[in-house]
Amino acid sequence: MKWTRLEIKTTTEASELLSFFLEEHGVEGVMIEDNVPLTEEELSAMYVDIPLTAGEDDGTARVSCFLDESFDIDSIKADIADELIRLKEFVDVGEGCITVSETEDKDWMNSWKENFKPFRVADNMIIKPTWEAKPEDAKDDDIIIEIDPGAAFGTGSHETTRLCIGLLKKYLKSGDTLLDVGTGSGILAIAGVKLGASFAHGSDVDEAAVRSAEENAVSNGLNSDWITFSHGNLLSIVDDSYSIEKAKNDVSREESARRILTANGGYKYDVVVANILADVIIALTGGIKPFIKPGGKYIVSGILTERAEDVKKALKKNGFNVIDEETLGEWTAIACEGSYD
Repeated sequence: MKWTRLEIKTTTEASELLSFFLEEHGVEGVMIEDNVPLTEEELSAMYVDIPLTAGEDDGTARVSCFLDESFDIDSIKADIADELIRLKEFVDVGEGCITVSETEDKDWMNSWKENFKPFRVADNMIIKPTWEAKPEDAKDDDIIIEIDPGAAFGTGSHETTRLCIGLLKKYLKSGDTLLDVGTGSGILAIAGVKLGASFAHGSDVDEAAVRSAEENAVSNGLNSDWITFSHGNLLSIVDDSYSIEKAKNDVSREESARRILTANGGYKYDVVVANILADVIIALTGGIKPFIKPGGKYIVSGILTERAEDVKKALKKNGFNVIDEETLGEWTAIACEGSYD
């Protein structure tokens, strides 16, 4: 199958607006490339020699995506051109040049792998792709997690994952059980077992993510005695508007809840982690308590720092005590505890 690659040369200021415009038109997988320099801290955590961008960010960016045969290329090009004209009234759109080219599946489905290299996600933990060798400077006591994100595309390099792993290291005790809500490629669940959890359970609404997570668990030598993954919408199950009486008459939902919640032979876990988004976490917080043992920890991430107060208000409203808060870049993670009876 042939795909059309569309690229817009623009500015950093306009890149997010154009990305949003494309997504509103049904385009998935929009990529933004800019010239914002990496910090020394970011480079020190990576096992790849990427030079710092010289000087200041020059403000230019490229927004690109791949379109299948369902898109009318001429039509979407015209729509983008019109949007660039409209945006010029508010922001600098830069060159505004639109280019298209054709490519085969094999040209881009795996091209991202060239830039996924082993990196240190914590002081004693390295995430490496399954196709890469162990870094030569890895220490004997380093924890190595092997990942092939597949369709889930969760490499663990994002700030939100780093924050979660940092809080797991602080609050997960040896022998604890762990529930990872929105597990993606399974990194946090796998990391939890590597950090000492006796069992981890990851759930996700994306079947492809669950398959990827299961394969990654095998790559890390973890069988079902240590870790399991299930497909289901945890948010819908804990929705306060869904009554117990209705659940009794909803066999499919009841069975879905049982499959998701009882993989560890019980409903409660020592630690629950949710690396999702602020709005989802706020919605989830109202019904997550039945998952957590008394005195257990609830760790949430994926929160833009500007939304952290909204999340903390929701947590406190639902009886959670915030015990820790970490920030990295523009993202925040929060750890809570309390009585969950």
